[in-house]
Amino acid sequence: MLYWKSIIPFILIIMISIKTKQVIVGLGVGLLFSTYLINPTLLGGFNTAVDYIINNLAIRNNLLSVGFIYIFAGIINLIKESGGIKGFVQSTSHRIKTRKQTLWLIWLTVFGTFSTPTLRIVAVAPIVKALQKRVDATKERLSFLIEATALPVIALMPVATAFIGYMVSTINLSLKNANLKGNGYQLFIQSIPYNLFAIFMLIVGLIFTIFGHPKIFKHVEKVREEDDKKVYEDCIPDVSRELESRPINLYIPILTTIILTVFLSWYSGYQKTNDLLTAFFYANIGKSMFIAICLALIITVIILLIEKYPLDKIIDDFFKGSNQLMSAIVIFALVWALSEASEKLGLSIFITSSLNFMPRFLLAPMFFITGSLLGYFIGSSWGVWGILMPIGFSIATLTKTPLPLFIGITFACGTLGGLLSPLSGNTIAMARIMELDIVDYSKYKLKHVIIPFVLSLIGYFILFFIF
Repeated sequence: MLYWKSIIPFILIIMISIKTKQVIVGLGVGLLFSTYLINPTLLGGFNTAVDYIINNLAIRNNLLSVGFIYIFAGIINLIKESGGIKGFVQSTSHRIKTRKQTLWLIWLTVFGTFSTPTLRIVAVAPIVKALQKRVDATKERLSFLIEATALPVIALMPVATAFIGYMVSTINLSLKNANLKGNGYQLFIQSIPYNLFAIFMLIVGLIFTIFGHPKIFKHVEKVREEDDKKVYEDCIPDVSRELESRPINLYIPILTTIILTVFLSWYSGYQKTNDLLTAFFYANIGKSMFIAICLALIITVIILLIEKYPLDKIIDDFFKGSNQLMSAIVIFALVWALSEASEKLGLSIFITSSLNFMPRFLLAPMFFITGSLLGYFIGSSWGVWGILMPIGFSIATLTKTPLPLFIGITFACGTLGGLLSPLSGNTIAMARIMELDIVDYSKYKLKHVIIPFVLSLIGYFILFFIF
């Protein structure tokens, strides 16, 4: 079969990522293997890999995505260090007395913490840990509801998240490699209804919140008697006793980012069309998000200076936070370069020839199953999206299926992996804060994920027959 070598790098990536539990290592090895297949000389593979990385990082929209995420991470750390998260915790937890109130509080906090799963976990988990022993609910149940309203929400949000820039860039890169025309942001918007797993996960979580937990999911846990204040102030540094409580330091940066992103995106499109209703479809999302986050940073710094926050500490805290996401930026660079190398090796042609052996109606469901397994074993939603997106484009192009369907399936696979996998940073962070065993907690989550997974699988069968 022609171009069969193009699939080997992805097999290596999966095997190495599972073995090392580090997706960056798998991506790096996969990229080098690909480039040595392309340029099989002593230094040829290295030179080609470096060229692919540099060329893709130099693309304007890719640079804007990297810049947005780097600055956003710095702002989040300023929010933490200036007491914004602690203020949010204290202002939202003191009125909660019952289990039902606690569950609805978790949903309510989505509006202020949807930017990243990490922010949501760090801000909300200490609250529910403090409340858990007096509201008759297990830590597993509360923890999972926090996670179920984190990544699934963020994967569906079209503005003001640390994920949207990367998600759109993977679409744009796949468009380029497939020699297709289109707008990555518009395709993302169109794909939202097809991220069935995220949608069903939120629906199931809402049903459990309103009507209660089915007996099959009940979990017995002995609750320790601890002081509520000590629980949340001692469990994580972001809400420690040494920090002041300043909720305004969270609300203003987040609201500023959201409002400016929406307005600047609309305005950039309006300048091209002069049409109020269709402006967003012609917006320069990448540039608008970057300008918005820069302005949000300036406003955040001004607020902190007014609060007598030392300028040298502002700079130090900003770069400490930004540098924490360098691993994500490395994933960006490797995924973008690997995508280009895969096309040079003829991955899309290989997939095209391979699909002749599978019934057409099985393609979407099998893609979802395979991608979900990949997500579970890798544990990185970004890694899954970067690996699967070009493959999804190839299948959609071959079968003449609308691109948004396979884009939505790709995002669904990454959402499932980031939510369920015991290797996921979200799982590890939640288990650490809530003092849960990672393996046991992952098994608990698996029971809850089965329902939205099966519903999604059925949905993809039906959708493929419609198309």
